[in-house]
Amino acid sequence: MKLLILGRGKTGSLVAEVAAERKHQVRVASSKENPACAALTAEALQAIDTVIDFTTPHVVVSHIEACIKAGKNMVVGTTGWHKESDRVRALVEQHGTGFVYAANFSVGVNLFLEVARAAAAALRHDYSGQIFERHHVHKKDAPSGTAIALQRLIREASGQNEGLEIISFREGDVVGLHEVVLESSADRIYLCHDAKSRRGFAEGAVRAAEWLAGKKGFYEFKDVWREL
Repeated sequence: MKLLILGRGKTGSLVAEVAAERKHQVRVASSKENPACAALTAEALQAIDTVIDFTTPHVVVSHIEACIKAGKNMVVGTTGWHKESDRVRALVEQHGTGFVYAANFSVGVNLFLEVARAAAAALRHDYSGQIFERHHVHKKDAPSGTAIALQRLIREASGQNEGLEIISFREGDVVGLHEVVLESSADRIYLCHDAKSRRGFAEGAVRAAEWLAGKKGFYEFKDVWREL
């Protein structure tokens, strides 16, 4: 496949490395190389199969709009835009493209989300809950997209629409640590996922792009990762 990676940060650079290892042709564009979506015109994207975005929340929606209108498939790992998801879904359907997004493309994190879904039943049995997340000091958004996804998933699975506070920490070079603590008067349950590197995120994003080839529609990674 011919892939365009948006973002030269730590994760974007690793996505490019993993994609090259998997024998794809890779181009990478930083923010300086893509002012006002200059690298995302239909002409510029003509030879590209799929665009993978690991940039920042304030530019990602404009990237999504430009790529979809150019008829290109997208894999989006950038967070902070999901309030726009209904509009993006409509654009994807209108233009007949393929789109996969996730707060986290790690297969391990998606397994962790399934464990958390099962544990959510505790909130119906006199347990209270909290979510703790830790990331490196350069992470732009807080709470993390993964923590928000955890909160939403547990609330939906438990039928409890309140509580489950998220507490965020930004320190050092922490790749990503998420904890769910469920507590009753009798005991305490800890669930934890601790990313040792960004490679799991990068591999999941590239494999999502491979899975998306030839497909149309709007997908969330949590619904498709088992098919990879």
